[in-house]
Amino acid sequence: MAGAAHCSLQAKRLLLDPKFEGYKLSLEPLACYQLGLDAAVAEVQLHDDQYTLDHMRAFGMYNYLHLDSWYQDNVYYVDQFGRIMNLSVTLDTALQKPREVFRLPSDLTACDNRLCASIHFSSPTQVTLSDGTGRLYLIKSGKRGNSASEKWEIMFNEELGSPFIIAHSVSFVKSDTNSLAVLLLRVEKDELDTKGSGFHVTLEWVTIAEISKEGVHKYEIIKRRVLQGKSVPHYAAIEQSGGGLMIVSHKPFKFMESESDKLEENDDTKILNEKKDPLYYWQQTEDDVTITVHLPQDITKDDIKVHFSPDNICVTLRDQPPLMEGKLYSSVDHESCTWIIRENKSLEISLIKKNEGSRWPELIVGDTRGEFIMDPSQCSEIAESLMHLTSEVMNPNPEKEKPPCNAQELEECDAFLEDGASLCRFDGDTLKVTHIINLGSNPYLFSVVVNPREMPCFCLRHDVDALLWQPHSDQPENMWEHIATFNALGYVQASKQDKKFMACAPDYSYAALCECLRRVFIYRQPTPLATVLYNRKEGRQVGQVAKQLVATLESNDPILGFQATNERLFVLTTKTLFLIKVNSGN
Repeated sequence: MAGAAHCSLQAKRLLLDPKFEGYKLSLEPLACYQLGLDAAVAEVQLHDDQYTLDHMRAFGMYNYLHLDSWYQDNVYYVDQFGRIMNLSVTLDTALQKPREVFRLPSDLTACDNRLCASIHFSSPTQVTLSDGTGRLYLIKSGKRGNSASEKWEIMFNEELGSPFIIAHSVSFVKSDTNSLAVLLLRVEKDELDTKGSGFHVTLEWVTIAEISKEGVHKYEIIKRRVLQGKSVPHYAAIEQSGGGLMIVSHKPFKFMESESDKLEENDDTKILNEKKDPLYYWQQTEDDVTITVHLPQDITKDDIKVHFSPDNICVTLRDQPPLMEGKLYSSVDHESCTWIIRENKSLEISLIKKNEGSRWPELIVGDTRGEFIMDPSQCSEIAESLMHLTSEVMNPNPEKEKPPCNAQELEECDAFLEDGASLCRFDGDTLKVTHIINLGSNPYLFSVVVNPREMPCFCLRHDVDALLWQPHSDQPENMWEHIATFNALGYVQASKQDKKFMACAPDYSYAALCECLRRVFIYRQPTPLATVLYNRKEGRQVGQVAKQLVATLESNDPILGFQATNERLFVLTTKTLFLIKVNSGN
């Protein structure tokens, strides 16, 4: 990932509440409605050869309920007869039965290795659909959620190889051509992986465009690109312009290149692997830095120009491009810096540190052409300073003022299982990573569509809180914006060992999670109190309170789908669709 910009997520302080006191359990009743389904949900059980954690994450924990973010309170699911069923809610007390809007042409039961059918809503009038057997459909739906205007018609369908699920899709216009990009997820056998799980994960990025031939408009695949990784991504989404891709994953993904690209890359690798002598050597003490540069035989003192400034250095030989140039790691007293030519035809430069005592990890920021030489006394000094961190016994000196960290003091919810997680942005033209963020201490929680015309948001744990981030692919300086905070949700969700799905309202008014069976937990944002309440410990008035609500479903069937809107939670089990009224409409 050389050349990628290493970025960081910048939380907005105004959206954080350091004085948050926790959630108060509320016993207020929640209106819960249920609809019996005419036919069971088309749940697909994992096969015997789908035994890895990646199979469980991708297919075993699949959300069978699909929310249409373009239209309010509009959900879909696929039943065992291959029917796409829709429920559109306007009034909770006058619920209609789910209605059929489309039927998959293929017989789902005929395919032995099929996956669950998947749906994604690319635009207000377009839907991408997979039947789970390896066939992709592009549907023109009309205005959805309305029986009068909603009519699903197949615009494109093609067999694309082994079974997949749709991870994301977007509709866009490029060069006056209607186009659609779809991201397909597969977990495939890897014959070369003899030490790992024996599988790898692929994301196929398919671009479909409307092409006019002899006056006839039809959709065709114009580009297929494949990324490969060793873990199922937590989040994978195509930018709204179709020009890039963002992935949050535990292990990195990379594009699988053509043979010509591979040959070119091998040549580059050979050049990089050729042993090169360092351009310069440098040493440091607490007060100064010494740089040594070997000079060509014909170079004289008059050919050398060394320019010092408080934060930069520039060394040139004759009229050639600068030999060394760039920003120094830390400031120097440039008026006291000197240089001389030694008898062995080497240039020796002395820099006087402005901040005495500080150690420089590098000389010129980002320059890897030099080599740092540490003298033996510095080595022993550093080893001695780190001695207290290592020992052959668990806790050699428990009475010491600063004892080593005891892992047994950590709670289970403080453990980060996926320290290697990262967020990467890939460019669609170069197929290279342009931005990368290490998410080691910020585990992924869930994703949500706040605005269907933007990329999906993702929620990460930050300390005890859960922070919601909105990607802006068209704003390089503000590519990931912190838009909402769910106080203490990072800590709370970690204690729910049986949790299956998490979600939040698009207006951030609440977050919710459900367990595998029956129970749903709702966490409202803090709201002002109607009465005066005092914190006795601190002797201050409490102005607002955040409430936790719990709903228990009247069903013993496992929860298969979970979606949140501003007013309602939709919970899908094998034979029932539940609606929980969380907020009243305006």
